[in-house]
Amino acid sequence: MTTEAASARLSTHSIRSVAVLVGILGGIYSISQFLRNSVGVIAPNLASELDLTASQIGLLSSVFFFSFAAAQIPLGIALDRYGPRRCMLFCAVVAVTGGLIFAAAPSPGWLITARILMGLGSSCYLMAPLALYARQFPPDRFATFVGYQIGLGTLGTLLATAPFAFAVATLGWRASFVVVAAVMVIAATAIAFIVPADDQAGKSRPTETLRESFAGTLEAMRTPSFWPVFALQFTCYSTFVLVIGLWGGPYLTHVYGYSLTERGNMLLVAVISQTIGSLLWGPSDRVFNSYKIPILIGSSLTTGLMALAAWVGVFSTAGLLFFFAALGCLTAYLTVLIAHGKSLFPPKLVGRGLTLFNMATMGGVFVTQAVSGVIIDLFPQVNGGYSVDAYRTVFAIQAVCILLGSLAYLRSRDPRREPQNVSSARLGQ
Repeated sequence: MTTEAASARLSTHSIRSVAVLVGILGGIYSISQFLRNSVGVIAPNLASELDLTASQIGLLSSVFFFSFAAAQIPLGIALDRYGPRRCMLFCAVVAVTGGLIFAAAPSPGWLITARILMGLGSSCYLMAPLALYARQFPPDRFATFVGYQIGLGTLGTLLATAPFAFAVATLGWRASFVVVAAVMVIAATAIAFIVPADDQAGKSRPTETLRESFAGTLEAMRTPSFWPVFALQFTCYSTFVLVIGLWGGPYLTHVYGYSLTERGNMLLVAVISQTIGSLLWGPSDRVFNSYKIPILIGSSLTTGLMALAAWVGVFSTAGLLFFFAALGCLTAYLTVLIAHGKSLFPPKLVGRGLTLFNMATMGGVFVTQAVSGVIIDLFPQVNGGYSVDAYRTVFAIQAVCILLGSLAYLRSRDPRREPQNVSSARLGQ
């Protein structure tokens, strides 16, 4: 779609219709965010109830991201062939099934199976909306819509903190997952009736075979600057989820002695700051007229924050509050990184390109969470919990990973700094 055509389409949307569309897509994304981060609050409870080791907890959380990442290549093909709406409805069925199995799981094996299904079912709720935004709205507004989507989605992460802790204390974690499955059904129904039909699906290549679809995936991987952006995608989101989605709860319990409610409240601070951060980072590419400048600022500050946590180990109350608030806000530069990735691809490859980057994002979480559990188990337990040195080691390794990803990212091209885009930006002012 050309910029002129997209601008014309945007003008046909009323503010109300855009708000409803973004609200629905952000709402169902928030449910998937809840599912992916829900282990963080209840990890100590699961470990106590089922006698799980740190490695097993890491596996239980990370298999969600493994199945999520594994789904990205077929999802990218499906988005370009069948459109976002059909993909979201199909995935909703899988996610609901996983949530109900998790609620009824009699053993760790069933919990892992349920997490795999939840990962598969949640795999499209960022990429499908982004593909829809790419088709419906002008390219220079894409990062802003990414910010809206991620900002609304983090409400699900918010619900996975203090509200989830309250629900677990009141209903138990099993009943809580039944409620979440019911909400997913309601959200999917809203998508069926309100989200636009996939009238653009497959029109660019109406006769494309499955073999040609996979060839298109390889073509996307050969796009200039794909791998440098891929490298940073691998480390960016995994930093936030490593803490908020998994080890934040145990860290607060074992090192600071926080209760279920207290750790839920502290994790809530990080989620609120990320929600605000997503809205602030979203338009920053237009402010700097660059993708790379705000992204490198965000990645550098995040590296420094994780290095600080590794060095300090045990924060004061004020320092702990600062750490969680900064972690949420700084890692929200992912909104701009997604927009940078999208800008590299021609329209026919947007679906596949975005899902390949999402595979890096979720694959990074899988590797980070699984490996961190093994690392923590290398340290002897202290008073029945994991030692502060174990957490410091995990934080230090993550800081190194972000630094390496940032160094690789330096080699990427910046489409916003290329002559034709600079001229277009000036004309639009």
